[in-house]
Amino acid sequence: MALLQGKVALVTGGSRGIGKGIVERFLEEGADVAFTYVSSPEKADALAEQLGTSGRKVMAIQSNAADFNAAQATVDQVVNAWGKLDVLVNNAGITKDQLLMRMSEADWDAVMNTNLKSVFNMTKAVMRTMLKQRSGSIVNMSSVVGVKGNAGQANYAASKAGIIGFTKSVALELGSRNIRSNSIAPGFIETEMTGALDQKVVEQWREGIPLKRGGTATDVANACVFLGSDLSAYITGQTLHVCGGMLT
Repeated sequence: MALLQGKVALVTGGSRGIGKGIVERFLEEGADVAFTYVSSPEKADALAEQLGTSGRKVMAIQSNAADFNAAQATVDQVVNAWGKLDVLVNNAGITKDQLLMRMSEADWDAVMNTNLKSVFNMTKAVMRTMLKQRSGSIVNMSSVVGVKGNAGQANYAASKAGIIGFTKSVALELGSRNIRSNSIAPGFIETEMTGALDQKVVEQWREGIPLKRGGTATDVANACVFLGSDLSAYITGQTLHVCGGMLT
C-alpha cells in the first residue's frame, strides 16, 4: 500500500526545486496535496493541473507563509476543502548571502521572516486542526548550514538553526497529543538553482561529499515521505541529515 494513502498534506514553497519534488513524491505515495507559491500563478496552476493527472487531489494556493494571517487562511482553505490536514511540510525558504560586515538589516529580516517566522506561522495555523484530530506530522526544512554554520550565510544559518530548536520545542509540547515534529537538514542538493553554478565549483563540492554526488530533490522528498508516514510513528524531535555524509 502507498505510504501516505488517505493522508492530506500541505507543502509550502512547493512549485519548484525541493518543494516540487516533495509534492510529486507525496502524490505518488497516495496523499492529496496542497502546495503554496508566492508568484507566477499561471505556472503554479499549470503544475497543479499536470500533477492532478496522478489521480490524487492537488491544490495550488498563492500565499506568503511569512504572513501570519495568510498562513492561517491557507490552512483553513485546505481543511475546508478536504476536511483534515495530516502532514505539514514547512519548506518555503530564501537566501540572501553576504558577509556579515556587508549584510543589510533588510537582508537579515527577509531571510528570518521567510525561513523561520513562516515555520512559526504555519505551525500555529495547523495546531488547532491537529490537536482536534489528535494526530499529525510536522516536517520542517532546516539545512546542514544550520548545524555547522557557513561564512557568508549568517542570516540563513541562524534561520535554519532556529528551525531545529523550534522543531524540538514543538515535539515536546505536542507529543502527548500524538503530533510529531521533525526537521530535515539537506546538504548540497542539485536543483535548477545550482544548475547555473560554475561546473568546476560543483565538482569540488561533490568531491568533498562521501557519496561523491550532490543530492536530488527526490532524496529530500523521500525523507519527507518517511517522516510524514506512519513508518516514523515513534520518531519526533529529531533532525535527519540528508547530506550524503557531508557532516560525518
